[in-house]
Amino acid sequence: MGSFSVWHWLIVLVIVLIFFGRGKIPELMGDMAKGIKSFKRGMADDDNPDSTTTTTATGKTVDHKPEETK
Repeated sequence: MGSFSVWHWLIVLVIVLIFFGRGKIPELMGDMAKGIKSFKRGMADDDNPDSTTTTTATGKTVDHKPEETK
């Protein structure tokens, strides 16, 4: 149950390449990098409330009319 040897890591690498292919791994890493950048940008926006990019929420209002009691 100790550390893995070089042969274990080579077998894992071969299995990963078989499942995902050579081109899919860089694509996944690129998507992960974009996600991290978006997260960092979102965290920076939370820290800086005076930022130039602000989002406004357009909500719908519902007029509620209580029923008349007899």
